[in-house]
Amino acid sequence: MTEPDIFYILGNKVRRDLLSHLTCTECYFSFLSSKVSVSSTAVAKHLKIMEREGILKSYEREGPFIGPARKYYDIAISKTYVATVTPNLFWYRGLDLGGESLEKASIDLSSIPMEHDSLLGMVHSFHELTSELEKVLKALQAVESRREVLMRQIKERYLREIGDMTQLAILHYILLVGEATVDELSDRLNLKEREVLVKAQELDRFVPLIIKDGTIKIDEERLKQKLGGESDARED
Repeated sequence: MTEPDIFYILGNKVRRDLLSHLTCTECYFSFLSSKVSVSSTAVAKHLKIMEREGILKSYEREGPFIGPARKYYDIAISKTYVATVTPNLFWYRGLDLGGESLEKASIDLSSIPMEHDSLLGMVHSFHELTSELEKVLKALQAVESRREVLMRQIKERYLREIGDMTQLAILHYILLVGEATVDELSDRLNLKEREVLVKAQELDRFVPLIIKDGTIKIDEERLKQKLGGESDARED
């Protein structure tokens, strides 16, 4: 299979929203349709495009109730995409996640001059900078591989211990973007703003949040305090 046209896929907001829901869990068609503000016909078209590009895979599975099997969708790739667009540079790279783990990485630009007297010197410096960039990409690949594994573990544990998919969706998004407005989460999750606030307050019982002025983010101080308490409890 050829490399999927990821930028064509991500260029559409509905497809981005569908992918966001699918990063929380595999979803059946009617559930996905209920989470975006377009018709089921449009959702089917977007899912077909992403499946054709190799971004998604689909399969049928029997539900818990009597009736026809449901068609489920799941993300079929595990990659990080990096792109640079400037007046002089346009390139992008897909990095496969997983594989060997990188514990440390460092780059050194101090020996690469900013000014050059010759074309050959410029070419040599560009080549050296590209070598340093490769180190950065390998570090990014390692970081994203570990975040992928950890997010999967967070989802599995949250669903096993708490079991609320909407709370998990809020946590998932906040962990990825750092903080989010209630309006943003309302739009992304296709919920009323008061429903987002209620679910965020419920989530706060398990993962400390700051919910203030319409913005929600992780409360790092309370999180550290809770972790400290867990450490003390384990020592006892």
